[in-house]
Amino acid sequence: MRELLRFDGRTALVTGAGGNPGLGRAHAMLLAARGANVVVNDIGQDPLNKGYQSAASAEAVVAEITALGGKAVADTHSVATAEGAAEFVQRAVDAFGGVDIVVNNAAVVAIARFEEMSVRDYQRHIEVNLLGAIWVARAAWPFMMKKRYGRIVNIGSDALRGMALHSAYGTTKGGLFSLTRALADEGAAHGIKANTVNPFAYTRMMQSTQRESSAILQLSRSALPAEKVSPVVAYLSHADCPVSGECFATTGGSVKRLFLSETRGFADAELTIESLAAGFAQVMDMTGATMTPAGFTGTNIEDIKAYAEVSGAAGG
Repeated sequence: MRELLRFDGRTALVTGAGGNPGLGRAHAMLLAARGANVVVNDIGQDPLNKGYQSAASAEAVVAEITALGGKAVADTHSVATAEGAAEFVQRAVDAFGGVDIVVNNAAVVAIARFEEMSVRDYQRHIEVNLLGAIWVARAAWPFMMKKRYGRIVNIGSDALRGMALHSAYGTTKGGLFSLTRALADEGAAHGIKANTVNPFAYTRMMQSTQRESSAILQLSRSALPAEKVSPVVAYLSHADCPVSGECFATTGGSVKRLFLSETRGFADAELTIESLAAGFAQVMDMTGATMTPAGFTGTNIEDIKAYAEVSGAAGG
């Protein structure tokens, strides 16, 4: 029998972890059960979303963890601001002496037609779902670089593929996919690995967006608990994690790799609208398609930095 993968001595930060049922809570509970010190982050009730059937509570999840013998502290800062994220990370440093694992789980969702979404809806999605992950990762990054070790797991969504009524939500989750690949590339030299998990499970968010009669709600409630997603998150958070820059879709115990690919395509040095029209079937043909790797690795990063300084792109 394989030895249990544990997190003794590691400190994990989990955002949006106060909801029950909830993905963040499930991740925090599993990491704590395997020995990690956990900082449970949640602002409680989202002031712009009153649709949840129950309030989130970081303190309640901490109480659950400690009652089972685990180590955890609560944090209620909003990660939607750089200042709040920095305070959250500092909470981990003050309580447990460092940062090893970041699980960016906090998210909001508004389901509406594209023309009905408000400016504030889009801003809120970007602030919480995308910038929240950026701010927390940025605040934790120096501690991980100093230790030359870190694990970042961004909780994405299959909505990144494009989904009706989810233009804001899917856009931010697509951003997380790209963010993960960038962090994986830059973190490689510092022992930092980053991956994305696209989950589907029964959560408070699911409750708030589905009618009681919804087949999706009924299925998720009966067969797709959040706890079946957490082993994937925990494995990618572990020292033994063998990959970085990857994305995995998971639900009900299944795990699949999701990746970008490109076709062999069509080339014409004298490209015109007409020649493209004639060769467009080749562009679309999936025969022989290959996986698209991340953009740059290793010393190329320094070359890019030097180019940016020369061109004036840095800070521009």
